[in-house]
Amino acid sequence: MTDIVNITASLLTIAFGLFGFVAPRYTAAALDLAPTTSTMGLSEMRASVGGLFVVAGLAALWLDDPVAYAMIGFAFLGAAIGRGLSLIFDDPPRRKVLVFGGIEVALAVAFLLANPI
Repeated sequence: MTDIVNITASLLTIAFGLFGFVAPRYTAAALDLAPTTSTMGLSEMRASVGGLFVVAGLAALWLDDPVAYAMIGFAFLGAAIGRGLSLIFDDPPRRKVLVFGGIEVALAVAFLLANPI
């Protein structure tokens, strides 16, 4: 069962990362991020929203180690905590934050429960 959770959660991590990696404009629009006079934002989307998660998911599958899977869980936990703080301090669109944050919480829980360290 742990293998199924790890593989599924890793593939979801890769899939979500691919949006930022190969479709940064779409991802930026989904996140309500507006372009400026620079394309640096697209670079950031490809890097931190895309490539980071694609490679983390691939590396966890390649390493096939509970600590690697747990680290992705901690990364998603950090993202979810950041969204929670945003709800308190920033008044973002509540529905979007709850959807994206819910996905992050679900993946964090899946990775961390399947890989206790």
